[in-house]
Amino acid sequence: MTKTQKMIFISILVAQSLVLYIIETMIPVPFITPGAKLGLANIITVISLYSLNFFDTFFVIILRIILSTFLTGSLSSFFFSLSGGILSLLVMFVLKKFGKENVSIIGVSIMGSVSHNIGQILVASITVQNIRIIAYLPVLMIAGIGTGIFVGITSKFLLNYLKKIKFMNIN
Repeated sequence: MTKTQKMIFISILVAQSLVLYIIETMIPVPFITPGAKLGLANIITVISLYSLNFFDTFFVIILRIILSTFLTGSLSSFFFSLSGGILSLLVMFVLKKFGKENVSIIGVSIMGSVSHNIGQILVASITVQNIRIIAYLPVLMIAGIGTGIFVGITSKFLLNYLKKIKFMNIN
């Protein structure tokens, strides 16, 4: 893949993740815990992680977070997204790299979703200056497992499609 093709692919991924993020803000999610979402934009994060390198995926996440904050968010949503996104990427990258034989893309996605929730809870506890907010964590973990499975299955399907059309060399 040439440098220009890679830049175009990254731009497409950022645009797709933004569209999914905006669509997700319009979907009412009937969770008891405030802030629980489906994590549709994380489909693009997983696709990026399996088709690009760590730094390119980091760039996709940072661009999506910055642009989504400008479009629909606030400063607090920026910090929540940033902490969750970075922790999620780190956990998924480590699992993908060192657990290749034992952890599927769905497992990587689940752990990414769960770690995203942990990152957001940590920022929330710092923001409200109350560690008791961790009481939301069990509910968020259950929601994270469900959304992680959905994101993982969807990402696996899309990556298989990209391989099938020989779009690029997918890892």
